Order: sequence, then C-alpha cells, then structure tokens
Amino acid sequence: MIKQYLLSPGPTAVPERVLLRMAQPMIHHRTPQFSAIFAETKQMLEEVFQTKNDALMLASSGSGAMEASVVNLCSPGDTIIYVNGGKFGERWGKIAAKHGVRAVEIKVEWGSAVSVDAVAAALADHPEAKGVFVQASETSTTTEHPIREIAALTAKMDGCVTVVDAITALGVIDMPMDDWGLDVVISGSQKAFMLPPGLAMIACSEKYWKLAESASCSTFYFDLATERKSQMKGKDTTAWTPAASLIIGLNEVLKMMREEGMAALYARHALLAKATRAGLTALGMKLVSSAPATSATGAFVPEGVDGAAFVKYLRDTMGVTFAGGQDHLKGKIVRVAHLGYYDLFDIITAISAIEIALDRFGAEVTMGAGVAAAQRVLADRFDKV
Repeated sequence: MIKQYLLSPGPTAVPERVLLRMAQPMIHHRTPQFSAIFAETKQMLEEVFQTKNDALMLASSGSGAMEASVVNLCSPGDTIIYVNGGKFGERWGKIAAKHGVRAVEIKVEWGSAVSVDAVAAALADHPEAKGVFVQASETSTTTEHPIREIAALTAKMDGCVTVVDAITALGVIDMPMDDWGLDVVISGSQKAFMLPPGLAMIACSEKYWKLAESASCSTFYFDLATERKSQMKGKDTTAWTPAASLIIGLNEVLKMMREEGMAALYARHALLAKATRAGLTALGMKLVSSAPATSATGAFVPEGVDGAAFVKYLRDTMGVTFAGGQDHLKGKIVRVAHLGYYDLFDIITAISAIEIALDRFGAEVTMGAGVAAAQRVLADRFDKV
C-alpha cells in the first residue's frame, strides 16, 4: 500500500469535516434553507476578504472570475496594464485580447516581483488605462507581488483600479481589501479554501462598480451586476445555478477559519513557508523566487536530474504529489505547497520525500539534512516544557 499525499498548490487537500458536510443529502438551491446557508457563507467570506463590499460566488474556476473582472470593467478598445511575471500573469493579456481590449504588458523575469516604479511608469505612459491587473501570488513562480503599493498608485486616479488575482493568496496572507484600497480581489475554491475546484469568489469596490457602469464588453454568464443583485442581502441566491455543494463546503471551511482565528491562520502559513524554504535550501536546492510566496515554494532540482521525471516519480512511485514547472521552467523545478489544510508534519513529509527521491535519482544528498532544517523552524510552534 502507498498512502497518497496531496502537496500541490492546487488542488489542495480537503478536510474530513468538510467532506462529510458536503456528503450530506442534497437540498434544492432555490429554497429558504439554502438561502440561509448562502447568506451565512457570504458574511463569513467577506470577513476573510476584509471588505464591506459584496463577495460574490461564481460557479467557475478562478479564471472565470479573472475574465469577469476584465469584461465588466472594459469596453472594446479600452486599455489595461497587466503584470506578466509567470503563467497566470500572462493570462490577463490573453483574456483582454479575446475581448478587444488593449493590454499593456509589464514583463517581469520569472521569479522576480514587479517593481512598483515600473507600474508607476506604465501608468504615466498610459493615463487612459482602466486598471492594473496583477497576481498577489504568482503560483507558477511562487512569487508575491507588492499589491498594496500598486493599489496606492491607482487610488490617486479616478478612472483606474487595481485588480488582484489572489487565488493562492487570500486566506494565506493578511491582505485587507478595504484598508489597502484593493478594488477587485479574486480567489478560488481549490487553494487556501480547502475545497475541490469549481467555485470562484470575487469582491469589487464601489470605484470599480462605478467604472463598470459604462463597460460594453460582451458578457452574459459573467455579468457581475446581475450576480450582485441576486446575491444581495435579502435575496441570498445566485443568478444562475450555484455550485451548491461547494458553497455548503465553503460554509464549513469558513467556520474552521473562524475557529483557528485569522491571525493564527496567517502565522501558520508563514511558519510552514519558512520551514519549507529552510528544508529545501539545506538540501542545496536554489529557490526559484527572490520574493518567495507564502502559499508555495519553488526550487530548482539539481543539475542532471530531470525535474519532470522527478515529480512523476514522487507522485506515481512514492505517493507524494507536488507540482513541476511550466513553460521554460518545465523539467527544472519542483513546487511544494503549504496553503490550506496543511500543518507542520505535512512539511516534514514533503522534505523527507524530496530527500529520498533525490537519493534515488543519484543526486548528492545528506539524508535528514533538509528535515532537520525544517524541524528547527517548526519547533518554534511548540512551547518548551
């Protein structure tokens, strides 16, 4: 028997109590019973977003909410600025092109955070831009971008907003939407929210809603104004068929977050990230990012090791699923997640598995070195007796 461990940056493991809650008999989504669950879930979700605005739930992947954020803001021919520092930053440009929106790219080396000065320069060159679109955490390179500082730039502009893909950041790092002036924050179910894929969440500022009134890009399903009317307090439903089981599961997840406390939740993620980085660097593996994310850590495999085969071996032979690299990083890196339903000893499992796999691939490795480095960090979680 090989026990399976899911340690990828999405999908992530789903807690047992959430699985059990989702396994309860189905109820109809157009009933007072479901609306009560929906209303409670929405209220708790807005606490995580740290916003007084509506947090909308969409039956889609996070990419659906990304597209919604573009088409509800823009008209064909409008200009946006986007940060392309990885596979998901690149997606903003592709979405814009599909809808006839001009996308000005800020190209960032993979593994580096965007410079705030570069964003300021782009805004100065393109004062007509309707928004700056950026990832809080670029999952493909395990890099965090300075979203707070970017939002401070657009806050001074009446016709421009900051749109943040926080799919692997919300529920991982403290990013108060209203206090930081983030105009749009997007997340997805299969990351820190510890659910299967299929549910997107998006919250928008009043500034965004005002600019959206004049948008004319074609949309039907992703019409956020229609969703906002349906999901408002008192109606407590969705415009279209909701992902009912996922919303019920989200209700349980949010209760778990409340029980842990958001400060403790952020501290746990930060500790796991620190321990993972310590363990991998102790094995001589170079980190991918110079601004490493709190949600996942990427590291280069040693010279002579086929990274794609390495990740496949860990998954299929050892039962431990990580993520590999994309595009030019394919076959060169391994990405270890530490967001959502992960705790201390998941990190020990992750580092231990990588040590064994490195040894099996003939890399020079001192068994236990990475685990010991991670343990020294993780031990801080416990008081000495």
